[in-house]
Parts: sequence; structure tokens; C-alpha cells
Amino acid sequence: MFATITGVRVLGVDPGLTRCGLGVVDSAAGRQVRLVAVGVARSDPATSTDQRLLVIAETLDQWLEQHAPDTVAVERVFAQHNVATVMGTAQVAGVAMLAAARHRIPVALHTPSEVKAAVTGSGSAGKAQVQTMVTRLLDLPARPRPADAADALALAICHLWRPAGALGPPQREPGALTPAQRTWAAAEQAARRR
Repeated sequence: MFATITGVRVLGVDPGLTRCGLGVVDSAAGRQVRLVAVGVARSDPATSTDQRLLVIAETLDQWLEQHAPDTVAVERVFAQHNVATVMGTAQVAGVAMLAAARHRIPVALHTPSEVKAAVTGSGSAGKAQVQTMVTRLLDLPARPRPADAADALALAICHLWRPAGALGPPQREPGALTPAQRTWAAAEQAARRR
């Protein structure tokens, strides 16, 4: 059984050191989803890793301020044969989680197979299938490009469509805040959306 909570905004982050996909999706009644924003944070491979991470962190901060998501959904890093790629991906995932924590926004992690299964029905779907389904689900005139952007939107949709039993509290409370602090953080997010 799957359900969608209406009126929830999720920022999906497909971590990557050269291209970090970003996608903001709102939920609506009847498992409908609506595109808010999509893009890619880019860093120059010719610069040092610390400066590349800084560029991505600054872009993430801008997106968090501008779109005030209720949750940040990040792709869970998985092992690959290319150690350099997995290291960069893990570093960017950490930057995304830290940025969300600084903004007191809960983080959810989803594996690539969970995301593919949520949007295509198959955990082994290819990138083209994910792009096609994201385009259909969000009623877009064209596929989001590059694929990192489509993956970020798929992450957001996956989080919104997680199993009904998982619709309770987020995976962690934002910074283990008190009820008053949570109310304050929610008010700040609502004010940013205006």
C-alpha cells in the first residue's frame, strides 16, 4: 500500500562531484506530483576537491533557502568498481546531508534500485526509462537533462511515494529539536516559500 502526503515538498539530490542533480517536487492529491524546480550544481574538474565541494555546498544552500523543502532525499551511495567516482559521490552526499542539517531539514536516503522501482516499477530500469517516467509523471514537455537532473526528480518522487507504513516520522528528527524549535523551523520554512 502506497500513499502520498499532500502538500509536502521534497528536494531530491543525485550526488556527483562534477554534476549534482537537484530536483524539487511537491505532492498533490491522488498521488499527483508537481515540478517546482530542476537543475544541476556543477563543479570544475580542474579545481581542487575542497573548492568543488564548496561550490556544490553553496548551490545546495541557495536551493534550500529558495525552495524550503520539508525533506531532502539523497541517493544512498553504493559500492562501485571506480573508487574515485564513489569517493566523490560520497563526499557530495555528505555535503547535501550537512546542508540539510544546518537548515534543520530531515534527510532521507534511498538506494538507486528503490528509486527506479518507485518511478518505473522495476528496480533494474535503465536511465532512459527513469527519464521517460519522470517526464510523464511530472507532465513535462521534454525529458529533464542531463540524466542527473532526472535522477534528482526521481529521488523526490520516490520519497513522496514511499510505502504507507513509512509515512510516519522522517528517518531522523531534524537535529533532535524540541517541539518549540521544530515549530520555529517550520515557520521559517513557510516564510521562505512566500
